[in-house]
Amino acid sequence: MDLAEAFENSPNMQPIKCIDMHTTGEPTRIVYSGFPPLQGTLLEQRDQAMQQYDSIRKRIMLEPRGHCDMYGAIIRPQTELVESGDAHVGTLFMHNGGFSTMCGHATIALGRFLVDTHDLSVFPKRNELKLDPVTQTITVNLHAPCGLVRVTVPATPDGQKSDPSRPVKFLSTPAFAAAIQMEVRIPPEVRWPELNGRESIVLDISYGGAYYALVTAHELGFANGLKDVDLDAVTRCVRKLKPYLSTHPEVVAAIQHPEDKRLSFLYSVMIVDPDLGTKPADVAGAETGLCFFANNQIDRSPTGSCVTARMALAHAKGLRPVGQRWAYHSLVSNFFGTGAFCAEIVEKVKIPGGKGISEDGVVVQVEGQAYYTGTSVFVVEEGDVILSGFTMESVCQ
Repeated sequence: MDLAEAFENSPNMQPIKCIDMHTTGEPTRIVYSGFPPLQGTLLEQRDQAMQQYDSIRKRIMLEPRGHCDMYGAIIRPQTELVESGDAHVGTLFMHNGGFSTMCGHATIALGRFLVDTHDLSVFPKRNELKLDPVTQTITVNLHAPCGLVRVTVPATPDGQKSDPSRPVKFLSTPAFAAAIQMEVRIPPEVRWPELNGRESIVLDISYGGAYYALVTAHELGFANGLKDVDLDAVTRCVRKLKPYLSTHPEVVAAIQHPEDKRLSFLYSVMIVDPDLGTKPADVAGAETGLCFFANNQIDRSPTGSCVTARMALAHAKGLRPVGQRWAYHSLVSNFFGTGAFCAEIVEKVKIPGGKGISEDGVVVQVEGQAYYTGTSVFVVEEGDVILSGFTMESVCQ
């Protein structure tokens, strides 16, 4: 179409080109062209994006071009691990509140995209990817802000395209439990009605490329767990709980990453129901989670990086041995009856600089399926005052 081509080729309209995908209903908007140049290490690029180009993140993620639950990934062809030969390509992850350090659902989507694209201006090292003729898979070494993630993508026999009928798998960066059965006092001004006057809750904290506070729905006062859950009530609860936990001294002490302080923040509250979720035939068990991250964003997928964190936590508790497969559901995968992430621990590791329970970590393999939903070119027309993005919550404050 002539108008679409005019938008795409007009530098005056600042075109940003994207491929959209979803993993169990959770979007990934992959930015492959139009984001400003970034320099330095990948974490330095993340810092630069946050400090200088946050308005562009908002433009891509929020209304009117996105929505408050949009998620995105920016292709970074040059990073220090790409230059050393350890990675094929890098990525930055973004959401409604800023930039993350790891994202499993987006990694699964990126795996397919990076195999399917043959545009060397987007992915200069695409021709270095090799097909394993026995398994008909291609390994992509992806540099995420938390470290190196090894992605195994099923492919067609000629290795030219991904095979959407089979799951993408990734090997996590080292994951570890940071705090087990931490009792946290909840002051009166933070308490929610379902707590029924209780003054404290018990939760765990675990790291899977980002830090998660994990707590059961029953512990929060929701007697039926996540079955037929009142989403508005749970959201009101987390809106009070997450900001409180983020500044709680014991929680802050637990989320100090032993290698890089830029990874030391509480990314999410994951509400868990260990009794809900269908069990696929090839796994030992199943459970369901409801993940609130960023600015009260709800993950539609089972949350791949938190699956990693949950596996590490279960292993630290003596509940999950190496090699045992487990299924993780979201509310969406339960609703549609498909889309669970399956995971297993493949290796025990030591965490450099880790102390106590955080000294012992694991590498987790997570698998799931992602699908394309479309392409887009976002522009800023002359005279448009909404250059960035907004949420209705910010407008109505």
